[in-house]
Amino acid sequence: MRRTRMLALTGTAALIAAIAGSATATAVPQVAAAPATAGSGSGSFVVLAKAGTDVKAIAASLRKAGGTVTSVNTAIGLVTVNGSTALLAKARALTGVKGAASNRSIGTSPVRAKGPDPIEKEHVFDKTRANGTYKSTPTPPAGHDPLDGHLWGLKMVHAFEAHAIEKGDKVRVGILDTGVDGTHLDLAPNFDSALSRNFTTDLPDIDGPCDTADCHDPNNVDQNGHGTHVAGTIGAALNGFGLSGIAPDVDIVNIRGGQDSGYFFLGPVTNALTYAGDVGLDVVNMSFYVDPWLYNCAGGAPEDSPEEAAEQDVIIEAMNRALDYADSKNVTLVAALGNDHDDLSNPRTDTSSPDYPGGTEHPRTIDNATCWDLPVEGPHVIGVSALGPSGEKSDYSNYATDLTSGEIEVSAPGGWYRDGLGTDTFRTNGNLILSSVSLASLRESGEVDKNGNITKPGRDAGVIKQCTGRRQPDQKAMCAYYAWFQGTSMASPHAAGVAALAVGAHGTGASAATFTLDPAVTRSLLMDTATDHACPAGGVRSYIPEGRDASFTARCVGTTDFNSFYGDGIVNALGVVQ
Repeated sequence: MRRTRMLALTGTAALIAAIAGSATATAVPQVAAAPATAGSGSGSFVVLAKAGTDVKAIAASLRKAGGTVTSVNTAIGLVTVNGSTALLAKARALTGVKGAASNRSIGTSPVRAKGPDPIEKEHVFDKTRANGTYKSTPTPPAGHDPLDGHLWGLKMVHAFEAHAIEKGDKVRVGILDTGVDGTHLDLAPNFDSALSRNFTTDLPDIDGPCDTADCHDPNNVDQNGHGTHVAGTIGAALNGFGLSGIAPDVDIVNIRGGQDSGYFFLGPVTNALTYAGDVGLDVVNMSFYVDPWLYNCAGGAPEDSPEEAAEQDVIIEAMNRALDYADSKNVTLVAALGNDHDDLSNPRTDTSSPDYPGGTEHPRTIDNATCWDLPVEGPHVIGVSALGPSGEKSDYSNYATDLTSGEIEVSAPGGWYRDGLGTDTFRTNGNLILSSVSLASLRESGEVDKNGNITKPGRDAGVIKQCTGRRQPDQKAMCAYYAWFQGTSMASPHAAGVAALAVGAHGTGASAATFTLDPAVTRSLLMDTATDHACPAGGVRSYIPEGRDASFTARCVGTTDFNSFYGDGIVNALGVVQ
């Protein structure tokens, strides 16, 4: 059961198998304690071993000290354990332990607003939509699915042309998100149930009541909706129904690391990343970015407490190890650049951290040399900014003015509700990204009722229902749902889908189990073939005409070849497969 959380800049109808371990991350299914909070007597903790230390021996010592070990990740030396707060001090004193901390959230997925934009004072909806359908549906490209005419993002990245050459067969893409609805009629043909895993345990204090006795959702469940939307953009099947993805023949592998509520905790995320490497995934998409520590700082920010600093040190080291491990196993890593309209090379004062648990936020001075927005600023990660249908940088999207920092690599369609100023497309859902969503999430938001009918809020938000007219073989559902989101969370899967096509076109191996491409090669293909896009005239983009305040002004530096808004350019699916 999802307990919704609202984040700023979600925009329009936009922002928004039991757990099992890999060879290097064993997990013990059980109801986990909630992450420790200030003053609590117990919680979930992560213990990081020094390099070369026997992490299993540390886990045994933690059990002896009264802890309940829930996972042991031997690839990066991380143990997740439940116990009293006194256990934290004992863990830090153990021989071979580098650091220990509360199992903090390291990210959140944006929560989709029910209205067009939570910042708006009035709700203006796209009047072309009625009853969740369209009065005039754009004609899809020849040989494509009925809703593909709405996918301006696929058109912008030349995915439809690329499909004539490559569709991603034999490529495995991991969705590290809030889950994937594997029963969705547009995802089921490509959903890999055998490889999919859920590394999370529902936490009633943030996720609501558990739906299973052990609080572990099956590996094909997404009650949040975010992960299913991401999965559709990457790999919805080209099957004559609904819509198609960038790489419509890929294997979609759910490696769930996000809670129903949208939080991403360190243990599940690092376990998911090492699992991705162990089972041979080719690409992993990470569309989460805003965390309790919007920026994790080595030694903490000047205003942080010693305990808060220790937590960030553990997060930085564990995430870097996990990202390094996945890269070493030929996993291409793609992540959202973030929705804070911030220059990652010169960050503003952070006033939102830590946002879990609430009530402990305080202003933090961010030093770009020692602070990182994870995972996007982690090693080997391809950072993706977001664009609207016009090709301009979306007002919410982060950017990076240090062109040597490696903070931004490419740009991709992410949606922009306010795009098209002066035209009839301004502030309409059609400016956003249409993709698959889970029925469970729409019922939770009230956009679909218990009988599967779209409600007035759903109609206002442009939710679309497509039905087959007859029950499909091995499928309980006859209908599927689609909705409009915006964010760098939507840009990242466009880039991840193009990366999957690059692997499909240039990888080697006789089967999906052996098929691979060096991530450095995939990265080069993605960047070298991207469509160049210059900075706006004058190098400064003000979003005041679209109704934003003076703080929404961004500086673009660099050349047409590489700049702070677009990186190396807009990802190009046709370019990478040719």
